[in-house]
Amino acid sequence: MTARSGVTVTFWADTDVIHLLIAGVRLKSVRSHLSAADLAALLRQRGRPAGEPPLPPAPPGEAVEVDRTISRAGHVSLGQHIVLAAEILGGQRVGIRIDGKTLNFFDLDTRQLLRIRPNPLTPAEVARLRGARPAGPPPQPTAGPVQVQRRASNSGVVMVVGQKVALGRVHAGKTVTINVTDTELAIACDDGTRLVRRTTDQPVRNLKASRPRKVAADA
Repeated sequence: MTARSGVTVTFWADTDVIHLLIAGVRLKSVRSHLSAADLAALLRQRGRPAGEPPLPPAPPGEAVEVDRTISRAGHVSLGQHIVLAAEILGGQRVGIRIDGKTLNFFDLDTRQLLRIRPNPLTPAEVARLRGARPAGPPPQPTAGPVQVQRRASNSGVVMVVGQKVALGRVHAGKTVTINVTDTELAIACDDGTRLVRRTTDQPVRNLKASRPRKVAADA
């Protein structure tokens, strides 16, 4: 903005978040792209230790949020606890809203609810979390179906959310697209879409069809 031309802007940065401040007042916060090595380099380039973050701490008992990257196996570290989020979220950077007895994992751009897990942290542990900030509004679940792909077996059966569906041998080995909702499975086949009542409450763990197994060549 031209109104702030010539004004000195201070950057408060760690590996989770970057805050922009003018005269000690926070203007905005963005996700950090910096590593520990980047921060060390900034210190060598006339940077200085930042001190406490400019966001006010959440009152005791209030919900807080942190940003974390989920491991390939679907786990995330919160203080001294390793929490299973979901394998399907492996490698993603997500927000975690810590609210009483639950952890709400959500997309940082849309605040779409991704997973809900029990909260193993005590209030004292929550207060010590790195990068914690007062929580925004509760994340909301997606309103539409989850689309997945599955490869039919040699007998024409697909498995999705723990439920087996027989499509027939004519579909053996084919990859089909399935729209999964809380109540039904809509399976798009060559001969039309089949609607099947959902009988499980398991979450979707994989979006793509599994690769066919390779058969070893004869010696």
